Order: sequence, then structure tokens, then C-alpha cells
Amino acid sequence: MDLNLTNVEKAARSINRVFLDSPQFVDEQLSRGLGRRTLVKVETLNPIRSFKGRGTDFLIRGLDPKQRVVCASAGNFGQAVAYSARERGMAAEVFVSLDVNPIKLARIQSFGAVATVAGADFDAAKELAREHAARCAECVFIEDGVDPAISEGAGTIAVELLRAGTFDAVVIPVGDGALITGMALWIKQHSPGTRIVGVCPSGAPAMLKSWRAGKPIAIDKADTFADGIATRVPVGKSVERMKELVDDMVEVSDAQMLDAMRLAASTLGLLLEPSGAAGLAAIRAKAVEGDFLATVLTGSNIHPDLVPRVLAGAERS
Repeated sequence: MDLNLTNVEKAARSINRVFLDSPQFVDEQLSRGLGRRTLVKVETLNPIRSFKGRGTDFLIRGLDPKQRVVCASAGNFGQAVAYSARERGMAAEVFVSLDVNPIKLARIQSFGAVATVAGADFDAAKELAREHAARCAECVFIEDGVDPAISEGAGTIAVELLRAGTFDAVVIPVGDGALITGMALWIKQHSPGTRIVGVCPSGAPAMLKSWRAGKPIAIDKADTFADGIATRVPVGKSVERMKELVDDMVEVSDAQMLDAMRLAASTLGLLLEPSGAAGLAAIRAKAVEGDFLATVLTGSNIHPDLVPRVLAGAERS
């Protein structure tokens, strides 16, 4: 295992305070709607409106500030890279796909990064970013799900989560796998009886298939509105870590995520993006066993086209 518990502890002491100590609580109305007592950890109340800043901040602190950071992103990771690079006075370039969420694109640019829009989907954009970085002497390519520091930074969420007690299971949305592996590393050491359950979209089951097989299995197309977890080509290193650390993986449909988004809006007053509500969707669908569960609300950079659909049904959830 190339992830290090000591580095998670280091990250919890050193990363930017704006990303630490996010709210975590049990909401009675939400728990009734889910059918289980559930603690939520809200990772949307920070400058990038997602959990991604924890890992990028920890990674970028270890880079030479003279380097130019290059990455690919569905949107939230790119925001995190742009924000963390700017904080250190570094240049950043983020490659995004042609169908990128315009809200996420605008926010990447607002943090000072150069945004290159290219590639039919995220994985195509990633290859273009990798090729670009290889041609650039001062560039360093960073890949979510590969660099250990990104997972270790995300593991600080678990450090905070376990202060609330012991859970039967922690339910975590899975895109590239950095979040679930970092959190699982800490939880397995400090709460070994807690099951780690990952959630993938049924329209993009590449990570679930890969976890089951123990090796990366790509799919031809990701067909889901959950762009933050719409993985088509899994990262091999991440699959390797997940196979060791993750107890179970489940699927949720777009309809189930939309229903969970409406529930979060009506009970918590939070407007989540689909990936941010994937854990809630899995719990509400009774895909996870246990009386006391926890999940991470991972992001709230919702596509503007989805907002009316969420709000139209929120009052009925």
C-alpha cells in the first residue's frame, strides 16, 4: 500500500484551513426520508464547493513553485488545482471536455487557471493534458486518483468524521477513487468494524466493474448526468488501492440521484450536484446495510439546467 497514515495526519495539520472541519451532523428529517439514521458531512461550504481542495492543497504544497501545474478535470478537481496553485503563486492549466459544466468552467477560470476545452469526454481531455505536459519543460502533470498525496489529503475527511462516533458503514461516491481510498485508509485503522461502501452511477459502472475484477475495466461510454463520477477509463493505481480497502460497491441511477438531490434540498436546504448526492441515493435505495450510516456530500457545483428539475420536486421529497 503506497498510501501513508502519517501523511493523512500531516495533511490534517497542514492543509489550508478553509477546507478543514466541514460541518457534520444528523438531520432528523433527512434520516426519516432515508429510512436510516444518517450523519452527513457537508463538503460544499468552501471556496470550491467540493471536497477536492483537501487533496490538491496537500499535493501542491510539495511541488516546486516554479513549476506549471497541468491536469484534466470534469470540473471540481480543476477548481481545486486552480485555487491551490494560485495560493502558492503557481501557474495552472486545466483541460476539460467539450461538454463541461459551464458553471465549473467559469469557476476554474475565476481562480486564474488557463482552461483548455478539448476532448469528447473527460478521459479524452486527460490524454490531451498528459501529452501537453510532456511537451512542456516546466510543466508537471498531476492526475487525480494516482498521486498518493491527493488521497491522503482527502483522508482528512475521515479523521474528522470519526470524531462523531462509530458507524456501521460509510457510503462514499466514487469517481477516480481518491476520496474513498483516502478515507478508507484512515477508517480501516481507527474503526475496523465500519464497512466502506462505494457508490457509482449505473450509467458509468467502470469503477464498480474494475473493483470486482481487481483490474481496470474501461467502458465505451459514460451515460449519466453525474459528471463528477462519470468515469469511463479507471485509474489502475486507484483500482489497486480500492481492492484492498473497499468492502462493497453499489450502483445508483440518475433518477435515484435526482430524488436524493430533491431530498437534500427539502431537508438540508442544500442544492447538491448529482455526484454529491450519490451516497444519499444509495442509502435511500436500501443498497447499504446498517442502522447508523455516514456519507459525504461531495459537491454542489450543479449544472444550471438541473436546478429547475431539482427544485420542482424538492417540496414533495
